[in-house]
Amino acid sequence: MTLLHPTTGLRDDARDLLPGLVGLRRAIHADPELGLELPRTQRRILDALEPLGVEVTLGAGLSSIAAVIRGAHPGPTVLLRADMDALPLTEETGLDYAATGERMHACGHDLHVAGLVGAAQLLAARRDDLHGDVLLMFQPGEELGDGATRMLAEGLLDVTGSRPVAAFGIHVVPGEFGVFSTRPGALMAGAIEVEVTITGSGGHASAPHLTRDPVPVAAELVTALQAFVTRRFDVFDPVVLSVTQLHAGGPARNIISDTASLVASVRVLSHENSARVQTEIPALVQEIAAAHGCTVEVDVTILCAPTVNDPQAVAHVCSTLSGLFGEERVWETAHPVMGSEDFSFVLEQVPGAFLFLRATPAEVDLETASPNHSPTVVFDDAVLADQAAALAALALGRLSA
Repeated sequence: MTLLHPTTGLRDDARDLLPGLVGLRRAIHADPELGLELPRTQRRILDALEPLGVEVTLGAGLSSIAAVIRGAHPGPTVLLRADMDALPLTEETGLDYAATGERMHACGHDLHVAGLVGAAQLLAARRDDLHGDVLLMFQPGEELGDGATRMLAEGLLDVTGSRPVAAFGIHVVPGEFGVFSTRPGALMAGAIEVEVTITGSGGHASAPHLTRDPVPVAAELVTALQAFVTRRFDVFDPVVLSVTQLHAGGPARNIISDTASLVASVRVLSHENSARVQTEIPALVQEIAAAHGCTVEVDVTILCAPTVNDPQAVAHVCSTLSGLFGEERVWETAHPVMGSEDFSFVLEQVPGAFLFLRATPAEVDLETASPNHSPTVVFDDAVLADQAAALAALALGRLSA
């Protein structure tokens, strides 16, 4: 007797689910919600999961869902994640199901939700093949909030009674329809925000020698911070720093202000460089301010850690998806992306992999396709069948006998 592999028939079954997944995606797309409180999105997900007999835990301080599919056999836990929230943009796609108002699913989270619901349906139908449990992480607050860290703080990783041994997430992006890509190691950058307030002693512009002018300090800091990233960090483990805000003065043009301020956005690809930025930038700023006789306050905020993929998890992704879809549809990304993603905080605690799925509609020119976070970005929701099958296959591959 020949035993069928648990992933046999996944793609066919996923295609059968596609109409329902498209309907769910479009309902969420037309009714976007921001931040940590997403009651209508949460309700739609719960309604879709209810027939599956999953164990559901809701967030206490946010509209999160942790749902567990119990396998028929004992074993470890695998985590699959989708983010749920939209962006504060006015949609300009002209789609029949476009959102109205000043909110839009411009980053594909509506697809992520529907894809994970599809994976749940596929996995629930294969409980007898599961040697362990699947933890479904539906996360709010990826764009505007700290959803991942809040879910972790509320005990996400202990929901099944066995901490996950692997974690996987998929993010849709523009590009050749149906192509998956990832890489071992750093896939996306960590994001750090630096706020600096310089305090001196103001006065009249005609007598700067009687002041401690904070404006030259701010100007020097802009150039010093650029030198900081190019002279202290290896180009093969890069740090990108942009001063995005610079403020000084008031309504009177002949007055030297007491204070000046600036904000910088910093991107890093390693935890080591993240730690260095957090200690070395404040020290640099303090020294330059002191040289001018000014004082300074420096606030460093970690918005996201670097998204670092586990090499063994990436090997599992590539072998599993190549077997399911063909090697031509699974690419290894040559370079990290300098954007950020808070699934990174999950990957700090659980070995796993994050990957991209290209989803530009066939009628859109790839050269001019709008990027994520654009009010004109469009994704082909036909990709949902493959997204659901891929997530289910990654879990089945880790939880099969």
